[in-house]
Amino acid sequence: MNDLGWIDPVLSAARPQAMGALLRYFRDLDTAEEAFQEACLRALKTWPQNGPPRDAAAWLIMVGRNAAMDDVRRRARQTELPDEEQLSDLDDVETPMAERLDGEHYKDDILRLLFVCCHPELPATQQIALALRIVCGLTVKQIARAFLVGEAAMEQRITRAKARVAQGKVAFETPGAVERAERLAAVAAMIYLTFNEGYSASAAEVEARKPLAEEALWLTRLLLRLFPAEPEIMGLMALMLLQQSRAKARFDGDGNVVLLEDQDRSQWSQPRISEGLALIDKAMRHARPGPYQIQAAIAALHARAARAEDTDWAQIDLLYANLERLQPSPVVTLNRAVAVSKVKGPEAALEMIEPLAERLDGYFYFHGVKGALLKQLERPDEARIAFGRAIALANTPAEAAHIRQHLDRLSG
Repeated sequence: MNDLGWIDPVLSAARPQAMGALLRYFRDLDTAEEAFQEACLRALKTWPQNGPPRDAAAWLIMVGRNAAMDDVRRRARQTELPDEEQLSDLDDVETPMAERLDGEHYKDDILRLLFVCCHPELPATQQIALALRIVCGLTVKQIARAFLVGEAAMEQRITRAKARVAQGKVAFETPGAVERAERLAAVAAMIYLTFNEGYSASAAEVEARKPLAEEALWLTRLLLRLFPAEPEIMGLMALMLLQQSRAKARFDGDGNVVLLEDQDRSQWSQPRISEGLALIDKAMRHARPGPYQIQAAIAALHARAARAEDTDWAQIDLLYANLERLQPSPVVTLNRAVAVSKVKGPEAALEMIEPLAERLDGYFYFHGVKGALLKQLERPDEARIAFGRAIALANTPAEAAHIRQHLDRLSG
């Protein structure tokens, strides 16, 4: 096989399964990662001549475990061997598990890997960085570029995350049903945070941060393989697909933000929309609605509207009302107010958001929405104050420029 381009996708696809099993064996992230990297190096040497093994993940586990144990034995000549409980399941390398992975072990190993990356003691930024490095296999340089920080700073962030996991005495046993559901929710939250880090990038940052959104989609596909009948995971996947389908239309040629209602819908990705709609329809048939499903259903209504004026805002209002009951939050109420303004008018929407003023005073979008509603009500002086506050809180120059356009229209 002269074209070696096939090797990297095979290694990437096998990574979560192999890393999960190696973590179970050695109960240490660094050891598991080093074992996997050594196995990959050997794969690059032998697979071009021999072709890929029938089960790439099993091959990598066996070779990686052998390499790590060889290293343990070499070090044991100078140091005392570790206690037996420090290593897990160190059976003979020819065991059936290393050659042909059991389906249940496969599921539990990957869940364990994801749960470790989402350890509750880790800040969200460290969870994301650790998952991108350990599960997805992105290099420190790639992750640093996506987060717009220096490589050394990202290396320290990941090192600190690993140290916290090591000190946290993480349980490596398979969790029970209740704990598994709670930890799965934490994994989903981490993935959605990762997606938003990429999706919310400005026009200038979009190329650097695009990998974050794509890796989040990849991680969710991994979860879907583990939980093919879990409606909330379907909802999460549908939500991200539908949002990402609009990526090309979110900025104009000058890098300015284009609001959803003004976007050129011919630029929306129809394959992603089709997949997202199919997933949310399938999820809803389970009749177990959750926050991701409801948000995906809202995104689906936007996707199904051929023109902005065709949007079913009354249905969006009802969906946000359900989301408020399931996941009450001032931000959810603020989003619902936009739908209410379309259905009942700006005055009703303004009345809805006024009680949120204290809690959302530092939130850019609150003042942007308030300014837009005041503008519709022909209260220009108050609108100007709200827009000015929004500009002061803008996260990016593009957001500030968008608000200035509203101010210019008021001045005109």
